[in-house]
Amino acid sequence: MKRVLICGVSGQDGAYLSKFLLAKNYEVFGGSRDSDGNSFINHKKLGILGKVKFISINICDFRSTLQTLIKIQPDEIYNLSGQSSVGLSFEQPVETFESISIGTLNLLEAIRFSGMPIKLYSAGSSECFGESNGIPANEDTPFKPRSPYAIAKATAYWQVANYREAYNLFACTGILFNHESPLRASRFVTKKIITTACEISRGKDIKLNLGNIDIKRDWGWAPDYVEAMWMMLQIQQPEDFVIATGITNTLRDFIKLTFEELGLNWEDYVIYDSSLLRPTDLMIGSANPQKAKSILKWESKHGIGEIIREMIIDQLNNIEN
Repeated sequence: MKRVLICGVSGQDGAYLSKFLLAKNYEVFGGSRDSDGNSFINHKKLGILGKVKFISINICDFRSTLQTLIKIQPDEIYNLSGQSSVGLSFEQPVETFESISIGTLNLLEAIRFSGMPIKLYSAGSSECFGESNGIPANEDTPFKPRSPYAIAKATAYWQVANYREAYNLFACTGILFNHESPLRASRFVTKKIITTACEISRGKDIKLNLGNIDIKRDWGWAPDYVEAMWMMLQIQQPEDFVIATGITNTLRDFIKLTFEELGLNWEDYVIYDSSLLRPTDLMIGSANPQKAKSILKWESKHGIGEIIREMIIDQLNNIEN
């Protein structure tokens, strides 16, 4: 039985990855800063609470990181930890940078120092690409980060690349484009849209305040993407991969499809709010995931319509219960 440590286990990706690896017969250790004080509600929702061995680890603390690795001796580590909101990163730039870049560096250094043959997956982000002028980004596209979050993720990417080259570690980065699910945190705009639209459909007299709805993104299904993370650690040599659907839609499309699914006209409920605009933002996030398809034999299985439908079903169940 392989042992795995998932850092940032309580979030959307951490919960789905836990479920996926349990089904693969892994012994799953889930790391969070305070495992005793965390309710792990996502794991409860997925029916796997009690099957993951939760531990306290702060990867921004090297001692905590090294001690945990020596104690668990994992075969694989998935680093999903760190502040994950682009919008919040403008308000908390130092916390964002430290939680992502310092945490990644500590994991890499702890693996090197321990001498154990641990494989590391690091969660990258499509935000690193910045504006690619509508040209689908692949693994060779230069980074032009436009937010504190993107800068932190770009730093972590190069740290992983450096340790892989300098110390021959099996370490790789998944450059994931947007991926959604019912477990998406409420601070993300997609979950905000789904939640508000569902409440309106059930009679609540509210409006949906949004900023720029003409931005374009590649939205995928989170359970598909955690499978790609695992596949990246199963190949012979570590490589970085863009993980995406290859299909781009506007936020306006996402809104329209959501309200239509509920039998509503979105234009009756959406209000433009300039206070929600970010200091800098990407207009178009477009991806070319051909490398993942060719080498990993992975491709996204769910389209935007199905993703929205699944999120709506879950949210309506939450309201009714």
